[in-house]
Amino acid sequence: MKPSWKTCLRITICAFLLYLGIYYLPAAQSVLGRVAAALAPIITGLIIAYILNILMNFYEKHYFPDLQHRSFFRKSKRGVCLFFSILTLLGILILVFSLVIPQLTSCLSILLSEVPPVVDKLLQNASASNFFPQELLSYLQSIDWQKTLSGILDFFINGFGSAAGVLIGAVSTVLSGTFNFIIGIIFALYLLISKDTLLNQLKRLLAVYLPEKWHHRLRHCLHIFNNSFHQYIVGQCKEAVILGSLCMIGMLIFGFPYALMISALIGISALIPIFGAFIGTAIGALMILTISPIKALFFLIFLIVLQQLEGNLIYPRVMGKALELPGIWVFAAVTIGSSLMGFTGLLLGVPTASALYRLLRDDLRSREGTSVTDLSLLHESPISPPPKKKKSKR
Repeated sequence: MKPSWKTCLRITICAFLLYLGIYYLPAAQSVLGRVAAALAPIITGLIIAYILNILMNFYEKHYFPDLQHRSFFRKSKRGVCLFFSILTLLGILILVFSLVIPQLTSCLSILLSEVPPVVDKLLQNASASNFFPQELLSYLQSIDWQKTLSGILDFFINGFGSAAGVLIGAVSTVLSGTFNFIIGIIFALYLLISKDTLLNQLKRLLAVYLPEKWHHRLRHCLHIFNNSFHQYIVGQCKEAVILGSLCMIGMLIFGFPYALMISALIGISALIPIFGAFIGTAIGALMILTISPIKALFFLIFLIVLQQLEGNLIYPRVMGKALELPGIWVFAAVTIGSSLMGFTGLLLGVPTASALYRLLRDDLRSREGTSVTDLSLLHESPISPPPKKKKSKR
């Protein structure tokens, strides 16, 4: 069967576009970089507005629901709820930084002063046990650990500061980031104040300029993505609060040091899927190690038990409806997202994969002629045998 002229034309156009894309790739990357830099304040504002909107929805539901027929409460609801949303977010940030930063600074100073004696004692014990090769032990014992740590600290404090180019670049980056953040906050406030008007305008534009089929598909995709990100953010915050609270209660009961600071750090690291638990555990154990190695060991055992209970009992109940994503795809989303976009991809990979998974699942069911609401199909075996027909009794 010979291909039609339309098929040949499509292949030719696709090949020509592919050639243009490869040939002008550096220029396209430069243009895209400038566009991304220009849109950075707008993107920052959208992210801030989305997070604040979650808090606003909560306050708007509880802002005198029985008195909304009165004009004062109806007109003041948006401004009052926005004010309390900003106040809540600032309060959370101030509380977390006030718990973490001071104790982390004191822990680093203790670590720099206590590590050299601990290393020397460990090397003496290793030498007495005859477990390690003598050449390696002799080399490690010949190192002046106090001088080495002081040199590393001096490099990070003064080494970068002596380079004028690096200093100017750092100042420029900070100023640019601060400017984008301030513009983003202003843009987010405008969005939240007039969000109803903007949503109505967007709906009208989509209804007028898109065919009805594409209009419904796009609205369905936007609804799925919004629902996935909303439930994921709320679920992760609940999970972080529960895990941090349980960690603080357990650390206070067992008498571990830095209870408030490590609990806050464990709660914050729980916002990072999969790898967050290891990060918080490692930093907490390192801090307790400066006080007592035995307590650091018991802390590791305590946190491993706590994370097992949390992962098997609490996490499925809190995040089950939010993700709707099998564990293997969660791991794949975190790995691919962090490789493509770094820390941002680490945070956004899971809800994005969850939304794509739900869209693919809905499309597959619609093509198979099954109901989207039949959730029992998620747990069916792909090779399960067909049900046996019952023999009719005569």
